[in-house]
Parts: sequence; C-alpha cells; structure tokens
Amino acid sequence: MSEQYNDIINMPHHVSQHRPQMSRRNRAAQFAPFAALTGYEDAIDESARRTDAKAELCEDDAAELNKKIKLLGARIAAEPCCEVTYFVPDKHKSGGRYVTVSGNVRLIEEASRQLVFCSGLRIPLDDITDISI
Repeated sequence: MSEQYNDIINMPHHVSQHRPQMSRRNRAAQFAPFAALTGYEDAIDESARRTDAKAELCEDDAAELNKKIKLLGARIAAEPCCEVTYFVPDKHKSGGRYVTVSGNVRLIEEASRQLVFCSGLRIPLDDITDISI
C-alpha cells in the first residue's frame, strides 16, 4: 500500500508564490473548539443559585419590631448604634437573601418608610425582620 504514494512521498512542500503563508497561530485557531452554546454555563449556574423566600412576620414579631423602631426614633438625636437584619430581593429571580448590618442610624424617614444609616445605607422598614439595639 505504501508503494501507491512513492511518486509523491519525497516531493518538496508546495509554497504559493501569490498568497502569504498563514501564521501558526491562525492555523491553530482553525482547530480550536467551537463554543456553540456560549452563555449556557452561566445560565445553568444562575438557575442553580439558591435564593430564600421572604418570610412574613407574625403579629407578635411585627409588634415587637415596631416597638424597637419607635425606640430608635426616640434616640435618633444620639445616632444610636444597632444591628439590623433585613431581606434583599434578588434582581434576577424570585426570592432573595437575608443580610445583617450594623451601624449608627441617622434618621427614620416616615414618608418613604426607610431606615437611614450614617453610612448612607437605606433599608426599607417593610424588609426589616430584626433589630438589635
């Protein structure tokens, strides 16, 4: 079978006189894997990411939380330090996560129903689940 190609096996490699040779990098790129499903892995990771559901406070817990907010409001001139746990909704899917922050409270905005920290952080009162003063 090797005798079939004896007439061409030892011929010199053809080099075109009219076209430039392709670089090794460009030749290698021809054989690189093709990513037909670009973004598929990101979509899978996003769907696998877990979120928590927002818990509704029972009447007793809501009343206790309102007492703590009123106590903060009474001490607002001193910029009291507290720790707040609140729900942050997810931007991409239903649910979210619970975050706990601590700092000094600057004011409670009644109109927008927000707790404003000295750092500039604003937390909606409806998303707060716990306050430790």
